[in-house]
Amino acid sequence: MCLAQIAGLNARVAELDQKMRSAAKKADVARLFLAMPGVGPITALAIKTFAADLATFRRGRDFAAWLLGLVPKQLSTDGKARLGKTSKMGQHDIHTLLVSGAMAVLQAVERFDTPNNGWLTRLRARQPRMVVAISLADKMARGL
Repeated sequence: MCLAQIAGLNARVAELDQKMRSAAKKADVARLFLAMPGVGPITALAIKTFAADLATFRRGRDFAAWLLGLVPKQLSTDGKARLGKTSKMGQHDIHTLLVSGAMAVLQAVERFDTPNNGWLTRLRARQPRMVVAISLADKMARGL
């Protein structure tokens, strides 16, 4: 009985996975994200769904700062812009997915020594693995 339920759930997961992949390929914005190493259909659809419109950001650095939450808290009233302390209230879900993808890229670089990864290899020689992954995730966010 339990094996039949597991088989049914596996079939349902495979069906939902296929729907998600086809939805990511159909969406123009998500298709651009899929071309980036470390970004899969889940991350592409999450960025398309949860992120603000990319046209609102002047450059990739602004999007990365918004994503990581490194923007000043706004305490503005009556047309006066007052900026407070730097908050760390970014989009946690997308950030987690980008870091996970960056860890996968880092693992592939370490295992297979792929070309065109000079800065990543040099950074890995100096910094801990998680710091390198966060740096790569930030670079991935800036590239969006």
